[in-house]
Amino acid sequence: MNNILQLKGQFQQQNNLNSFGPPSLPLKAFVESSHLENLKNQLQQILLFWQKNTLIKGALVSVYYKHVVAKSNRIKGLLCKGSSDPNDSICGSKFDGEPPTMRHVFTYYVMLDILKESISRLEICINIVNNEYGGKITQDDIDAINSKKKKYKNIDLSKTNFLCVIKDAYYVQKFDIDMNTGDSEDRSIITIYKTDVATKDLLNEIGIDMINAKVIDDTTIRLDPDEIKLLKENAPYLIAMEVHDLRKVTPEEVQACSDPRVTQIPPPKQEPTIGVIDTPFYEEVYFGQWVTYVSMIDENIKIDPRDYDHGTEVTSIIVDGPTINPELDDGCGRFKVKHFGVAKAGSFSSFSILKAIREIVAKNQDIKVWNLSLGSVMPIDRNFISPEAAELDKIQSEYDIVFVIAGTNKIDDLPEEIAIGAPADSLNAVVVNSVDFNNRPASYHRVGPVLSFFHKPDISYYGGDRGQLMRVCTPCGEGLVSGTSFSAPWISRKIAYLIYNMGFTREIAKALLIDAAAGWDRMDDVSHSIGYGIVPRRIEEITQTPDDEIRFIMTGSCDAYETYTYNIPIPIYKNKQPFFARATLCYLPKCSRNQGVDYTSTEIDIHFGRVKESDGKATIKSINANKQGDAGFNPLLEEEARKLYRKWDNIKLLSDTINDRSIPRKVYGNGTWGLSIKVKERLRAKNGRGLQFGVVVTLKEMSGENRIDDFIKLCMLRGWIVNTIDVNNRFDIYNKSEEEIHFN
Repeated sequence: MNNILQLKGQFQQQNNLNSFGPPSLPLKAFVESSHLENLKNQLQQILLFWQKNTLIKGALVSVYYKHVVAKSNRIKGLLCKGSSDPNDSICGSKFDGEPPTMRHVFTYYVMLDILKESISRLEICINIVNNEYGGKITQDDIDAINSKKKKYKNIDLSKTNFLCVIKDAYYVQKFDIDMNTGDSEDRSIITIYKTDVATKDLLNEIGIDMINAKVIDDTTIRLDPDEIKLLKENAPYLIAMEVHDLRKVTPEEVQACSDPRVTQIPPPKQEPTIGVIDTPFYEEVYFGQWVTYVSMIDENIKIDPRDYDHGTEVTSIIVDGPTINPELDDGCGRFKVKHFGVAKAGSFSSFSILKAIREIVAKNQDIKVWNLSLGSVMPIDRNFISPEAAELDKIQSEYDIVFVIAGTNKIDDLPEEIAIGAPADSLNAVVVNSVDFNNRPASYHRVGPVLSFFHKPDISYYGGDRGQLMRVCTPCGEGLVSGTSFSAPWISRKIAYLIYNMGFTREIAKALLIDAAAGWDRMDDVSHSIGYGIVPRRIEEITQTPDDEIRFIMTGSCDAYETYTYNIPIPIYKNKQPFFARATLCYLPKCSRNQGVDYTSTEIDIHFGRVKESDGKATIKSINANKQGDAGFNPLLEEEARKLYRKWDNIKLLSDTINDRSIPRKVYGNGTWGLSIKVKERLRAKNGRGLQFGVVVTLKEMSGENRIDDFIKLCMLRGWIVNTIDVNNRFDIYNKSEEEIHFN
């Protein structure tokens, strides 16, 4: 077996040298004055509405695009004034319709004078198109304006603004005001659109008395049914998102526990600690000395005996899973647990959980891995992230931690697919589904995607199923269970081993899990049930590779538009490079729930492959043929970029397909390969600057030869510092670092 290699060296940084050029339409596209007239009339009706409804001092305008649009094709000439950027006014987004006709809807908050300016611009454009282009302006006409073959004469609207309005009109189907109506019978968590008026003042104006105890953040609050009714009667246009506060927990199958068995376990030493957020923990179990228990449940709430079951069972796997289930011995040893009881069995308050989790993490920043096996019965909404998941993503962005979350279970044995429940829609977390011991999706599994696009779950593991349940320790002895709640703890153990014992960053640890699960036969297909694949049982299958494979890791931060190296030497044999290649990128971006379906603020694009020189320039011939961001004309629709290259996803997996007829790669130049990381931002604030990333690269020799020594020597020759990640050495280093030193 070969150990993982860590390459350390100098990444180069470069700002974006490409420019978008003047506004233009797609080839053979056109805009008719009748469509401009419709848009103008719609804005006039919207203006009249907001002149009568003055609660927010401005206007909320929903822009319905014709399809899913790239940031470069959002409106630029409308809903703005002077040099202002309309993107700064976006306060929400969602999808309308179903694939393949799904389209973006963005909600903007603007002042009334900007609405009037947009109406005026449309009026001028209508006159120009009617008088100079016969009621229809084409891309050829725009090319003539841009090349100055046709002189632009209007003095009331600049040429750039004219072209921007025409381009806007091509991509925009209509303008509207969205209203959130309907009855609400339960207490709910409401998110309102962000305006210039404080949320508390808005609600007070309506007659809802807001107190700080009901506020989650600037725009998200908890309201009772009568308060929600009042809000919808007076200002239904304010509500961006609504979810029930009381969530029923997804059930697990549990067989009656047997008589308590006396199990021996040594006292804990310097083992690492995993955090568990769950139902209460029963401290009298045989491994109780390995667990520090903290109750976060109001002391006035009565705790029933059954409330201890779930939390105790989950923690038993984290502490001593391999002893209880020898067939799943992962080689990770035992872990200590700091267990926080936050909910009773059966249901939980999202609002209370949100408040508790932030407090827990903030006070326990030494814990880097957190297991969360609580999940909602209700399926996620396709247009927004749940409040719980959004808070988890925010916490993971602020702190150097990672959550491992259960993928939730079906309530009944239903044949149809059910979407996963909150908080399994957390994008930065590792979301785990279950498979049976035949590697098939468990009978109770639920499916992604999240926001109609993001792959969730991330990975799968064994959680017990019919015929072969998972053994756990319950308050009354051994129990047999099944559910995603019991697959997640096994992954928490593995990722904790990678972070604590091996010293990897959370980005690398997550990438290694996904890379190992995917292998050369990735499973991230349209079913969204298994994720990228099933994680291997033994930790050595993640930290080591077969003799014919070379696996190396690279880490860095995005301090400019592009972070790159063209200096990775791949061994050459008989003037060819006989390797299959795979690369996995992971990063944890900042996210904004207020942005709806455009939830992640930063996109990191990866190019990995051979370095090729042409026309005096070096480029990377990426193994997945990715040309996004390359110089020259590379037309690619937003839907295609998302489908082919996972644009905006925080996990990227590039992989060759292994087959018997593969031909070794042609060598370009001196045989070096390149890695390029390019950053794109959704918002003007550069949230991607300083963002950490981790890349795991696996090379498989086509004829089965072990060429790792050649690779190490070539890397050292080119100035790379090569660290061989030896599991035993890392484990010894961790134990030494955790020893207590007593001074005389």
